[in-house]
Amino acid sequence: MITRWFLYLSSVILGLALVAALLGGFVIALLYPTLPDLDVLTDYQPKIPLRVVSKEGVLLGEFGEERRSVVHIADVPQVLKNAILAAEDERFYSHGGVDYVSILRAVLANLTSDKLQGGGTITMQVARNFFLTREKTLTRKIREALLAWKIEANLSKDQILELYINQIFLGQRAYGFAAASQIYFGKNLVDITPAEAAMLAGLPAAPSKYNPLVNPQLAKWRQGYVLRRMRELRYLDDVAYNAAQKEPLDVRLHSISSKERSGLHAEYIAEMARQKAFDVYGKEAYTSGLTVWTTISAEMQTAAYQSVRQGVLDYDRRHGYRGPESYVNLPDPLDENDPALVDQAFQNLTDHDNLLAAIVLDAGAEQVRVLISNGAVASITDAGLRFARSALPPKAPASIRLRRGAVIRVVQEKDQWAISQLPQVESSFIALQPQDGSVLALVGGFDFERNQFNHATQALRQPGSSFKPFIYSAALEKGFSPATVVNDGPFFVPAEEAGGQAWEPKNYGGEYEGPMPLRTALAKSKNLVTVRVLQAITPQYAQDYITKFGFQAKLHPPYLTMALGAGSVTPMQMATAYSVFANGGFRIDSNFIDHITDARGNTLYTRPNLSEDKSRQEVIDPRNAFIMTSMLRDVVAHGTAIRAMVLKRHDLAGKTGTTNDSVDAWFCGFNANLVGVAWIGFDQPKSLGNRETGSVAALPIWISFMQTALKGVPETPLAQPPHVVSIHIDPETGQRSDKNPATEWFYNEFQPEETTPKLENSRSLERIF
Repeated sequence: MITRWFLYLSSVILGLALVAALLGGFVIALLYPTLPDLDVLTDYQPKIPLRVVSKEGVLLGEFGEERRSVVHIADVPQVLKNAILAAEDERFYSHGGVDYVSILRAVLANLTSDKLQGGGTITMQVARNFFLTREKTLTRKIREALLAWKIEANLSKDQILELYINQIFLGQRAYGFAAASQIYFGKNLVDITPAEAAMLAGLPAAPSKYNPLVNPQLAKWRQGYVLRRMRELRYLDDVAYNAAQKEPLDVRLHSISSKERSGLHAEYIAEMARQKAFDVYGKEAYTSGLTVWTTISAEMQTAAYQSVRQGVLDYDRRHGYRGPESYVNLPDPLDENDPALVDQAFQNLTDHDNLLAAIVLDAGAEQVRVLISNGAVASITDAGLRFARSALPPKAPASIRLRRGAVIRVVQEKDQWAISQLPQVESSFIALQPQDGSVLALVGGFDFERNQFNHATQALRQPGSSFKPFIYSAALEKGFSPATVVNDGPFFVPAEEAGGQAWEPKNYGGEYEGPMPLRTALAKSKNLVTVRVLQAITPQYAQDYITKFGFQAKLHPPYLTMALGAGSVTPMQMATAYSVFANGGFRIDSNFIDHITDARGNTLYTRPNLSEDKSRQEVIDPRNAFIMTSMLRDVVAHGTAIRAMVLKRHDLAGKTGTTNDSVDAWFCGFNANLVGVAWIGFDQPKSLGNRETGSVAALPIWISFMQTALKGVPETPLAQPPHVVSIHIDPETGQRSDKNPATEWFYNEFQPEETTPKLENSRSLERIF
């Protein structure tokens, strides 16, 4: 009887198994032909973001919806491979794409529970990520298993693992482990520790749930699970396991397109390159793996950024402490060691490079204790309090007083913390090669994260006295010379001639020095001399002449105020304009893209070699450029820019610029191979301060940059072009005097006896000279 029942049950089970096998075979026969081709895997084309790099290949910026850095399996550290296998698929290298033990376990769990569970392998995850949706249905699981078999039949295990490592989503827009390592830890894969590898390997199961930035406690629990699995599988010994468990992780959001990747701040130029790439390639620029190779020098860009930053902070310190940014309510008592409370306190505060956000815990006349955004608690004393001493209790006004809850900025100076503040003033700097317009460094503002407006290319500002060289250059073409003597005396235009309001310009400082040569007048930046020169050559002529340098005539109305730089320019326009003097008279356009390559390294675009272009447009006489450069060298040697002599070079030329009420401050300087322009001012124009001239506020930025850019670079002598002569002259009259040792440069056709231009009427002659 028992035997009969046993045979009966065996027959039923065997029959059911046969039916199931037939049904399974039927399903496979139906579904297998519908499986997609594996071309997307065998010819893997990931969505690689647009990269912008310096001419040396240093990353400046990265743009794309998916943050991804593709790595080859040979470059993946073994510790990460082990962590992934321990967390996701310990039998990866032994199964055929489907782990039947895991599948059976998942099926049983799904039959006895309302919550579907998976038994997927790494191969099945690759199939799902590339071809399927994430819906949890039996049909999708069958298709996933079939695809896994197909993948295993066509790709090696290492190829499959490489696809997985590069494609899997790991939170924070990170796709692939290389991108995740950069975003969470700011590290390359080769540098991660076992503890960090375990944290990353725990993410694929639920990237949002185990995100260490969003749910640090759950992420820590998941990391612990992965570490235990690594020890069980003997990927870690007890010593390494215990060390990994105890290792504190510095998990915070790193941008893989910011300075954490390269230590380089070039956000403004990176954004310029992004816009150019988008204009040409559209949305594909963000996914097709393009690399924009710029003309930027990494060393010069770093120098420019640091120079602008220090120049702005120095200006800000000269004008005093303005008080806390705001106040926040702190719990009392506050557990200073509780990361959650620290994160909550700083959730709306952002660090700006080395200017860290801090909250005052308590403040006294001799000490201020602060909680810093990095979680540290610091006591600031002595020199660290000097800048903010006016805000210390008990004598400080209530509006700026430091008290508990005050939000301030701190900076680490040597071995101690000091109170600082975010500056309100803005600045920009540009450096380019005058021969071909290659931009070597560009800083568009103090901090890109705070203000994305690019002051280097977009800010139209008055150039002030830095515009005078273009008026003098125009005058050379009208018969003036550096020896022409012009009166530095009071100048007055009656209301009926000035358009309704009398105009009486002044020199900086209000003093007059009488007749002087143009060379001296430019070195001393004499306003009245320049106005008289402009009146002699006429504003209409000057307005047309300055277009040779790339200026827009409509932004420089033909009035005498043009002599004092009352028009509108951008710092970039000033850089390209001064390049005409530096390169001997050729008009150049700035350019910052050298070439563009695709994901395979093929060149898609290469800029022409402009420095060897025989068709370059010569816009001013080489003699004009030569004489103007010699005059601008005197501005540096013993004029308003004499501070630049700290560089101990004799090949530097340039001009300071200060507008009315010191609203804008400039320095535009160059030698034969490098042009640099520094500007500083407020976004909403207002005075920088009575003593904040171009030589005080802008020139130090330029000097600081050139200390790095010109280090070890030999001086370039000024090459004399044909048809310009040096003649002994009397500096007081501007006339030939063979007995006088002083010499001056002249065009051949403008001999000293014709130095003083002939004016149309004696009334003008009396007013101008």
